Amino acid sequence: MTPEAGEAAAPLLSRDIAFRRVGVVAKAESAEAMRTAAELDEWLVRRGIEVRLEEASLPGGVGGARAVLAGAELDLVVVLGGDGTLLSVARSLERTTPIIGVNMGSLGFLTEVNRGDLYPTLVRVLAGEFTLEERSLLSAEVQRSNGERLRYRVLNDAVIAKTALSRIIELALVVDGNLVGNFRADGLIISTPTGSTAYNLSAGGPILYPQLPVAVITPICAHTLSLRPLVVPDTSRIEVTLHTELEEVYLTLDGQEGAELHHRDRVVIGRSDTVVHLIKAAGRSFYDSLRGKLRWGG
Repeated sequence: MTPEAGEAAAPLLSRDIAFRRVGVVAKAESAEAMRTAAELDEWLVRRGIEVRLEEASLPGGVGGARAVLAGAELDLVVVLGGDGTLLSVARSLERTTPIIGVNMGSLGFLTEVNRGDLYPTLVRVLAGEFTLEERSLLSAEVQRSNGERLRYRVLNDAVIAKTALSRIIELALVVDGNLVGNFRADGLIISTPTGSTAYNLSAGGPILYPQLPVAVITPICAHTLSLRPLVVPDTSRIEVTLHTELEEVYLTLDGQEGAELHHRDRVVIGRSDTVVHLIKAAGRSFYDSLRGKLRWGG
């Protein structure tokens, strides 16, 4: 039986799932996250769970010489840090391993569990009391005029933008073979629903419900005021070609990696074949997060 329209889905009681191998990733720049990683390691081991710490989470040999996450067969990954740490983990995992994010920062749309709720939440998760939320990824490919190809996966957004000292740039936008327009702007954001509350929101783009099968294309300070954010199916093939010469322009993925773009380079973006599974166990809805994180009151 499926829930009626507007009815919240019942928690997924996955008691048949045994989390026997857990990866722990901590933000290396956060002393609190590193301390929590060592503490969590001991807490999980006492429960008979094999723990694998991400390499940056091994201060002074904590955890011994265990294998790092790369290539590891894990049942669950616990991320201690902020949304940036979770984004990095989500892109790098080779398998669709469930991820639970613990917010050690200030905002955190993805890392929904607060530090103080870590252990009560993990008790529920290990007991199978959680919902599993699927988030789509985008694939991004840089196609250079010399034939070189660079490929990336993106959970939040792909941003094409000029540097601080560059002048306005000219871009051509094509969706599914249809020319949307040639325009001048500071850049362009192609965002997933997950990333709609990040740079897209700051640039005036819409907030999208995380499970919508769409992508949003948002111009950054466009020279033409009528150029507005555009929501397209995530099955669309989005092509952006740089027509500006002698300016410094970069493609940045999730604000963490990327490449410099040159005249006539093309960026092709579409939905990735892989997805990310986020564990939800805090009992908060997407709208609760919006109200709390964006201080909408109530």
